[in-house]
Amino acid sequence: MKKIAGLLVVLMLMGSMSAVAQTQPMPPQQQKVEVDVDDAELAKFAEAYQGLRMVNQEAQQKMVSVVEDEGFEIQRFNEMYQASMNPNEELDVTGNEKEKYEATVQKIEGMQGEFQEKMEEVITDQGFTMERYEKLAMALQTDPEMQQRLQQMLQGQ
Repeated sequence: MKKIAGLLVVLMLMGSMSAVAQTQPMPPQQQKVEVDVDDAELAKFAEAYQGLRMVNQEAQQKMVSVVEDEGFEIQRFNEMYQASMNPNEELDVTGNEKEKYEATVQKIEGMQGEFQEKMEEVITDQGFTMERYEKLAMALQTDPEMQQRLQQMLQGQ
């Protein structure tokens, strides 16, 4: 279950990055992450980000297909997933549904390695280490000026 949660966190982070690209104001409780980044490196980051969005879309489509192939409606699967992550939430689930849910989760977890490899390849193809890319992504979440620069680059692509 940790693997699927990790993948979903990555996908949610990528989804939140699109919000960053739309220059969301930074919450006051977040401390600004300082990082030096020139326009050339930020342009490479923008290219990697666009590539990650494509990998994310592909991953989401494949996960939706797996969920539907197992006979679930997306909404029901998501309800079950949310309930499984919250020990205080109880959801009425039949034995058959529980078995199908667990089989679906296993299939999705089995896909995680493929998605992770593709994401890392997109990042390294732009000349980044994972550590540097993650540092830039964290800085973007707290630096409105950097967000604006990235947004301009993304709009220009």
